[in-house]
Amino acid sequence: MLEDQRRAMVSRQLIGRGIRCPRVLAAIGRVPREEFLDSQSRCSAYADRALPIKCEQTISQPYMVALMTESLALVGCETVLEIGTGCGYQTAVLLEMGVEVISLERHRVLARCARENLLRLGYDRWVIHVADGKQGWPDAAPFDRVLLAAATENWPGPVWQQLKE
Repeated sequence: MLEDQRRAMVSRQLIGRGIRCPRVLAAIGRVPREEFLDSQSRCSAYADRALPIKCEQTISQPYMVALMTESLALVGCETVLEIGTGCGYQTAVLLEMGVEVISLERHRVLARCARENLLRLGYDRWVIHVADGKQGWPDAAPFDRVLLAAATENWPGPVWQQLKE
């Protein structure tokens, strides 16, 4: 049943709103969003909205995940710095795109949940650090792409310097 809901979400919410990259659509179609939610939210996993997770944060709306992923124009060999891991859903979508992910999450509880989720689902080629994100992650720079999934008033300057030309 949830697989049917996932297929319908891809068709209506993503294709219906103009997401065109077949690789992005396939990646999101493979990631079980319900696995990143608590038991009370699982029945709403494919709703057209952000949903609450721990630490008063949210898992992004599926369309926003697709839009951000599509805008990265990934070919599958990149290293992506993700700022704002949350529960790991966006990370899983990026991993399904064939990239390596260095992800930063300021909430230790969320970082632990994301790690558990990704390990349970068998993903590799990722690392999650507990960090604010404003300084990026210079130890692994330069990055091919940066995805800023956390709220900010402006783009953190040090992160720009960690992005490849």
